[in-house]
Amino acid sequence: MKLRKITDALVADLHALHFAPPVEFVYNPLEYARSPHRRYLERYGTPRREVLLIGMNPGPWGMAQTGVPFGAVSPVREWLGIDGEPIGKPPREHPKRPIEGFACRREEVSGVRLWGWARDRFATPERFFARFFVANYCPLLFLDAAGRNLTPDRLKAEDRRSLLEPCDRALRRTAEQLGVRHAIGIGAYAEQRAREALAGLPIEIGRILHPSPANPAANRGWAAAATRQLQDFGIRVP
Repeated sequence: MKLRKITDALVADLHALHFAPPVEFVYNPLEYARSPHRRYLERYGTPRREVLLIGMNPGPWGMAQTGVPFGAVSPVREWLGIDGEPIGKPPREHPKRPIEGFACRREEVSGVRLWGWARDRFATPERFFARFFVANYCPLLFLDAAGRNLTPDRLKAEDRRSLLEPCDRALRRTAEQLGVRHAIGIGAYAEQRAREALAGLPIEIGRILHPSPANPAANRGWAAAATRQLQDFGIRVP
């Protein structure tokens, strides 16, 4: 199953889900930012790949704006070469978290760090994506009534469970389609879900530090730490 079909199946599976408070707003950029996401898949998601880097879910100033995982506007436009694609709006939008697409002036720090590392180490997207691919485990952004970001691990237990089956299935299909040898969670949650979703496949599972500025360790040189951790798994980094 190609990545585009995997994405379409995941969108259909998630569309029927409902989430209890504290979740008040749910954004799915696979729907309203479908065009740039498909461009990302078509340009960079062809098999075979050595390493799948897995994020948790979109940030409000990253994938939520551009449809690209860790998709801070500047690196998506200037390094990945994805820009000018039509971007709509979620059905309900929090006034403090508007979707402005490529006109958004705020940058997701995690995305700036991740794609900046890829640029500095590999120079071109073609060299990076010849061996790596980046995906999110869950494509949904959750916000509470005040507009605060709610990560999947902070949802109510029943809501967390409802996410697992479709997101696990999509991750497993993605790893199989790409033929990866390593699945590396960007942070503990993504690693945990990878271990569950990819159980039984001949894939080495690991974790690197999450680049979020909320993570004190990431603020002390995330790029160097991520490089060392990948090299510890036997993954070659220039």
